[in-house]
Amino acid sequence: MNKLYLMSLCLIIGNVFALPEDKGKPIEVKAYTVVIDELNGLSTYTGKAQVKQGSLMLDAEKIELFSNQTEVTKVIAKGTKNKLAHYKQNQPNQPRFVEATAMNITYLISKEFVHLKGKASFVQGFDSFSGGTLDYDIKNDKVIAKKSKDGAQRVKFKIRL
Repeated sequence: MNKLYLMSLCLIIGNVFALPEDKGKPIEVKAYTVVIDELNGLSTYTGKAQVKQGSLMLDAEKIELFSNQTEVTKVIAKGTKNKLAHYKQNQPNQPRFVEATAMNITYLISKEFVHLKGKASFVQGFDSFSGGTLDYDIKNDKVIAKKSKDGAQRVKFKIRL
């Protein structure tokens, strides 16, 4: 594996993946298997994979980082039926960490958008939401929850004013 590419990837992640106060923090990646595909801009971490930088923490059975030559553009975390993917990050406009779990978590970096699919659960401050799918627009501080396609998992929420 090209060490320069891996170091460059870490710098790219550091500049795009985290909140401003997290950017200067070291990036820690843990997994049983790591595959770096330079030509296609894809890094895949499998086996209790974890990416951590400052307050940002993402863990799942499999985490994929998609990048162009200058930045990480998308992150997909895939959980299992027994252990859902998990996202946690401090947000400047929230009194507590924002936390989410789902079968699949997709984080679109430049859009500041998190999409949760399958057994989606989201906690923002003291409010909690769940549904089949859930979208979190970080920039606009907006949550959209929807029932599952089969209707078995309806939207639930608890808001504390």
